[in-house]
Amino acid sequence: MHHTLSNNAFLVKEHAGLFKAANNFDIYDPQTNEKILHCREERLGIFTKLLRFTDYKRMTPFEIDVTTPSGEPVLTVRRGISIFLSKVDVLDGDDGPRIGGFKQKLFSIGGAFTVLDADDQPICQLKGKWTGWNFRFMAGDHELASVSKKWAGLGKELLTTADSYILTISEHLPPDSDIRKLILAAVLCIDMVLKE
Repeated sequence: MHHTLSNNAFLVKEHAGLFKAANNFDIYDPQTNEKILHCREERLGIFTKLLRFTDYKRMTPFEIDVTTPSGEPVLTVRRGISIFLSKVDVLDGDDGPRIGGFKQKLFSIGGAFTVLDADDQPICQLKGKWTGWNFRFMAGDHELASVSKKWAGLGKELLTTADSYILTISEHLPPDSDIRKLILAAVLCIDMVLKE
């Protein structure tokens, strides 16, 4: 596992754009403001691009590659076409083995999904409020991580769909745990799966 994933805090910034089809993010170390990961959706078909500008945007497939700034693969987040509920797979590195994924819950106010391990066994639940952008990863009564939206400024919020998130992972999660990768991948999916 890449050493940057042992951090306990991440700033996730979505790329701004008035007419953007691809989902692209940069991840920073909030302590140093250093860019530590790139998240890019580069393999986007023309039909999918067109659907991203319609009401069917939430149903479109996606594949996001997470790499270091030098291009070293860290993980891949992939979803096929989603009709009712999303099921997302997370792969280690670039098309490596599947380390887990997420499954959207059928009846949840505000959106929630279950984080699954490689054998599709539940690890934790992503829980949030439909009125805000605060989410928690809960394993029973234990909070593994939290996500909150960072306000980007009125002009940017009104003119673009760009968002910034602060992800805080519990220091009790071991630095080499795959759960850290799954939580980071889930943060990238909050906007695409629950909020679009």
